[in-house]
Amino acid sequence: MRAPAARRAFLVAGTVALGAMIVAQVLSGLEPAPVRLTSVVVLLLAAAAVAYAAAAHTSPRAVAAFAGTVVVGYAAEWVGIRTGFPFGEYRYTGLLWPELGGVPVIVAVAWGGMGLASYAVASAVARGTTSRIVVGALALTSWDLFLDPQMIRLGLWAWAEPGPYRGVPVSNFAGWLLVSVLVMALIGKILTNPGHAAPGLVALYTVMAVMETIGFAAVFTPPDPLVATAGGACMGTLAFLAWRRRWTS
Repeated sequence: MRAPAARRAFLVAGTVALGAMIVAQVLSGLEPAPVRLTSVVVLLLAAAAVAYAAAAHTSPRAVAAFAGTVVVGYAAEWVGIRTGFPFGEYRYTGLLWPELGGVPVIVAVAWGGMGLASYAVASAVARGTTSRIVVGALALTSWDLFLDPQMIRLGLWAWAEPGPYRGVPVSNFAGWLLVSVLVMALIGKILTNPGHAAPGLVALYTVMAVMETIGFAAVFTPPDPLVATAGGACMGTLAFLAWRRRWTS
């Protein structure tokens, strides 16, 4: 398959996965037990991310970046549930399966999918290596402003000492920033051409921002304007900056 044809095929595959993810998210909002669709949403997120990354950076680099991020995310979670570092003391409740060493596999997959999307946003916003790592870490951590409150609602994990942000301790976000810096540095080493356009990944990040904001603002019971505003403002600002840079470049 010629390179342009392969790129088109990956773009189509990514778009199909993204569309299916949106449908799964809508259905999860209507589902009395939305945890049943949580893993489906994450798997479709990961599929879209890898496909879009392959279109921009070739499939071997996309798979390597995704796999590396999954390993880093898994390692952080494995250490975290045993030591409380770097996120704080927490535990998984067993609702997400399968588990490997006490860590749900789908959690590591989520790190991989959103890690790629966050790096694409950072590549669109920032130019230097250090600034890309910082912006990417902020982009990925911003997602957790939605993720943790939602997963706590679903009973998928619990904190030993609830914190001030809908039960989430401040240490969690510090831990996310630390792990996200490692993730961004790793992806940057693998995807050696960060300036290569990856609009699909930026679109994926944007869709997640929009869907989560709508969910917390109007769909979830009860709605949560605080989380909708905090997560929507942080993810939305970074998505806007990424699109603005593309439009003006």
